[in-house]
Amino acid sequence: MKTGIVIFAHGSSVASANDAVRAVADQVARQGGFELVEAAFLEQGAPDLAGAVARLAARGASRILVTPYFLTLGLHLQRDLPRIVADVARIEPNVEIRVTPPLDGHPAMTQALIERVREGELNWNAAPHDGEIIGIP
Repeated sequence: MKTGIVIFAHGSSVASANDAVRAVADQVARQGGFELVEAAFLEQGAPDLAGAVARLAARGASRILVTPYFLTLGLHLQRDLPRIVADVARIEPNVEIRVTPPLDGHPAMTQALIERVREGELNWNAAPHDGEIIGIP
């Protein structure tokens, strides 16, 4: 029984933002040693969840673990994702789908924020104007 993983993100009209999610999915696959990983998007990105599940099922996955690439359990995860999962389950009846919690509450999130704050303090003088975003080209 093979398990596929979907890194499920909101999606953006900015192509580079969607590419960044795909890069995270690739890193999850490589660093986690997972064979079957796909990125999927709620909107403004491809594939959607149904497409990602279909791709994984075609590669032999019979179980799909959807991991939201969202910070909090907001409206999209409370309302939209359960509906989408139910719709996909009807389309792919031979695939079991489960969803993990979002990133909120994971101890690594606090550490990541601490690291960003420290980087910001170190790079304070690099921003020539108030309000400028440090470290984003």
